Amino acid sequence: MKPLVLTVAGSDSGGGAGIQADLKTMLALGVHGMSVVTAVTAQNSLGVQGAWELPVAAVRAQYRSVVDDIGVQAVKTGMLASAELVETVAELIGATDAPAVIDPVGVSKHGDPLLAASALDSVRRRLLPVATVATPNLDEVAQLTGVLVESEDQLREAAAAVLSYGPKWALIKGGHLPGDAVDLLTDGSEEHWLRAPRHDNRHTHGTGCTLASAIASHLARGRSVPEAVTAAKEYVTGAIAAGFPLGGGIGPVDHGWRFREDAGA
Repeated sequence: MKPLVLTVAGSDSGGGAGIQADLKTMLALGVHGMSVVTAVTAQNSLGVQGAWELPVAAVRAQYRSVVDDIGVQAVKTGMLASAELVETVAELIGATDAPAVIDPVGVSKHGDPLLAASALDSVRRRLLPVATVATPNLDEVAQLTGVLVESEDQLREAAAAVLSYGPKWALIKGGHLPGDAVDLLTDGSEEHWLRAPRHDNRHTHGTGCTLASAIASHLARGRSVPEAVTAAKEYVTGAIAAGFPLGGGIGPVDHGWRFREDAGA
């Protein structure tokens, strides 16, 4: 049977990020993707025009429905919108015997807020402690810890600040720094520096969702955290290189880039 991965995230109507990106990534990496929708967004290549969170009861029912019947080998979170949803999802994950990849989504690629400011403390106190891997970008590190990273040398400080909230591993994504795309994965003792060439491509919508989903997919296949993150970084680098224009703004990464490469397209 295929490994089973559950995404708990918001819907992106434009198909580049959120639940849609998560499920495409899972398909591309050979696992069975399942979903708990936490919010619905009206979203396209230009930005987020509206967002509506689902009731806690609906989120809880979706999660229990999947986990109690089908089971799960890894869970990934994305947009959780409110403190109430963050705390509900943290409680559900804490009671599930599976690795959890926590992508503490704060803002969209276009700068639109996707998490209420009042929810930040719930992310710190409740969600990060149940994370096998937390995957904040530099803006999210600043939001959560107050650490402003302006150079590669500061990634260690950022990782230590995130780890202080309790995740087993922190992956600090340095993609917003100049030069190569460098990320730091650490559990506080082991360090793994992951580098990839920076592609001159503005169509990068969905990179964070895609990376976190790829990590969860590889964890579900039985890989260690360093192995899963390394493989996920390779996958998302290829997806960024193949990103394509869509609409009038920032297009998405190409989740199916390997299929097209294999077909010679």
